[in-house]
Amino acid sequence: MNTTSQLLPICLSLTAAFLGAWAQYFYKIAALKLYEIPIYKNLHLIAGLLSFTIVLILFIYAFRIGGKMFVIYPIYATTYIWGGFIAYYLIKEPIGVWQIVGTSLIILGVISISLGTNN
Repeated sequence: MNTTSQLLPICLSLTAAFLGAWAQYFYKIAALKLYEIPIYKNLHLIAGLLSFTIVLILFIYAFRIGGKMFVIYPIYATTYIWGGFIAYYLIKEPIGVWQIVGTSLIILGVISISLGTNN
């Protein structure tokens, strides 16, 4: 795969980021129920583990087809954004001004890195 064909690895990394955010959500819910449900019966914990397993597979495949680490990992930083949306909408956690500023910087950085994959 040449340097201009990072589109599929980028898409795989974005998918991994989205699934990684869901894994974090599942872990948070699992942690809240840790004393009520044994670990081996905690379905949220199992869902988190499965989600991160899929994330690992997506990363391995993205690297296998020529994904660059300097492209893939910064795009994976969007996990923070997806996690923020999940926390805001499902858990009703507040979002402050500095979270919005930080999220905007992450988005600008990801766009910059994605546009620069031809170099």
